[in-house]
Amino acid sequence: MITRVETSGTFSLDGGTWAVDNNVWLIGDEREVIVVDAAHDAEAIAAAVGERRVRAIVCTHAHDDHVNAAPELSRMLAAPVLLHPAEHHLWQLAHPDLPPPDAELASGETLRVADTALRVLHTPGHSPGSCCLYAPELNTVFSGDTLFSGGPGATGRSFSDFGTIIDSIRDELLTLPAETTVHPGHGNSTRIGEEAPHLEEWRARGW
Repeated sequence: MITRVETSGTFSLDGGTWAVDNNVWLIGDEREVIVVDAAHDAEAIAAAVGERRVRAIVCTHAHDDHVNAAPELSRMLAAPVLLHPAEHHLWQLAHPDLPPPDAELASGETLRVADTALRVLHTPGHSPGSCCLYAPELNTVFSGDTLFSGGPGATGRSFSDFGTIIDSIRDELLTLPAETTVHPGHGNSTRIGEEAPHLEEWRARGW
């Protein structure tokens, strides 16, 4: 079972602030879920969770629009926050008065919820510790801000790199089955097979 909760707020970095709509993904069954990217509105996310146990709040990366509701949601639902250690600097920009999460995501590890296994794919580029979650049984990858419908995530800000995100998409995502659904952190979902033919276009475009 996959549920999308759309939340709205702002993203701030490098002295700029932009209005954004975020996708928050809930993965699980009627008993338990994993929350992917606790953005903007802890109460709305908790309402979507209902009475289910939250096994973890997974942050695909630590830009503030993806983690700004994570501490509050963690307190509300007594759930651990998971983040790749390369994201700790960005976490501290978002939450300067809080330490980084105690639990760390590691490339290749498997998270389990209900009857679903989620494999952590380290996909740096949008940020140093960006990660995606691949669920083979669901034929789905949760791509954070690494891959969207139409191309890679932005790399024009601090701690990002275009060549790195292209390599991550090529090596970790476009190797997945073509029919794999891609659920990103913003906007509409897509499929690996729809995006794969455009890799060289993106590389030539340089964004």
